[in-house]
Amino acid sequence: MGDMRAVLTSQGWDFFVSYTRDNQAWAEWVAWQLEDAGYRVLIQAWDFVAGTNWQFRMDEGVQHSERTIAILSAAYLNSVYGRQEWQAVQAADPNGFARKLLPIRVEDCRRPGLLGAVVSIDLFDRSADDARGYLLDQIRGTIAGRVKPAAAPAFPVPARDAPPIDEPAFPPPTPQAPAQPLAMPRRVRQPLTGHTGVVWSVAFAADGHALATGSGDGTVRLWDVADPTRPRQIGQPL
Repeated sequence: MGDMRAVLTSQGWDFFVSYTRDNQAWAEWVAWQLEDAGYRVLIQAWDFVAGTNWQFRMDEGVQHSERTIAILSAAYLNSVYGRQEWQAVQAADPNGFARKLLPIRVEDCRRPGLLGAVVSIDLFDRSADDARGYLLDQIRGTIAGRVKPAAAPAFPVPARDAPPIDEPAFPPPTPQAPAQPLAMPRRVRQPLTGHTGVVWSVAFAADGHALATGSGDGTVRLWDVADPTRPRQIGQPL
């Protein structure tokens, strides 16, 4: 058993690609880019040939690969086997210091639980050329533990607006909103009682829902006439 483990370790891989059937095209694309860049990759679509013990090969990929790539999508997150694979890698490197688990999102999907704390490589919404360059840059950063640009960043200078070449146009007058027509008051269906003197003045509010009456008895009364069939006095006389 010890000799077998030594052989497997010496023939291990840089990456094991974990994916669900719905994302096989993405998994093969990622595997091809990595192998083309010189990495050793184990992927079910190419390496699980007829006669292979599927379960043993999966365990072998997780245990004897430097890192496991999880092709993340909604389908993968709902896959029982996918969950078992990434959780096995997470258990072997719970703090992420060895960066054993490398999520690659191929659609804008959530990352539940512990998976949400692992920084992912997002390939969705990118062109093929941009995705390839970004993938390989991020892979190199994962292995090195740092992503530092090759050239020095430009000195940050606040952006300034250039002065206009031509004289600015004279500002036109601000258009005024058309006046809203006043609501027409409706006939009050019941007498308004309460004044003890002659009523000399009445005034409706702009919305027609309130009425003020002034009387020779020295008071002003306010009335709610929103429902003309049931007018009522508002508060005490003024």
